[in-house]
Amino acid sequence: MAENETLALHAAALDQFTRHVHQVGPDQWGAATPCTEWSVRDLVNHMTVEQLWVPPLLSGDRVEGVGDEYGGDQLGDDPVEVWDGASAEARAAFAEPLALARTVHLSYGDSSAESYCLEMAVDAIVHSWDLARGIEADDVLPAELAEFALAQVEPQTRMLAASGLFAAPVPVPPDADAQTRLLGLTGRRA
Repeated sequence: MAENETLALHAAALDQFTRHVHQVGPDQWGAATPCTEWSVRDLVNHMTVEQLWVPPLLSGDRVEGVGDEYGGDQLGDDPVEVWDGASAEARAAFAEPLALARTVHLSYGDSSAESYCLEMAVDAIVHSWDLARGIEADDVLPAELAEFALAQVEPQTRMLAASGLFAAPVPVPPDADAQTRLLGLTGRRA
């Protein structure tokens, strides 16, 4: 995939999640999400922490070196502002010259920064749907994002199921659209 295409997909995924973060009402931070152990705040915190990791990992840091710096709640009193800052820094780090050509040292091993960027985009797309459901917003993903994420997830179905990162896949009709198939593969009921 061309670098500009990777960065555009990542940016579009972050924009999708950001739209929903900005829609969270003051009384919705404790609302449940399809991620059974996470409230809306927990989900936004998870995604914020993921973004906070990007700059140090792209700079060559290792998970062990960063330690628990990003453990616990990172959202403080203004979750929207913290999300906006963390996502902007992640976006900028991926867009640095030659950043996608680097190797990152992730918890499960070394990876290309481009693969890491695509993984982060998929995470933002799937969790955008989760957040939309949690706050009862429009949960329809843009078709191009759903199709991209599905293409990334489908080849890894067995590995993802074994990882425990997602609930067991949910059967969907064979003629289901990309969003429904993506959600089914990641254990979500559309």
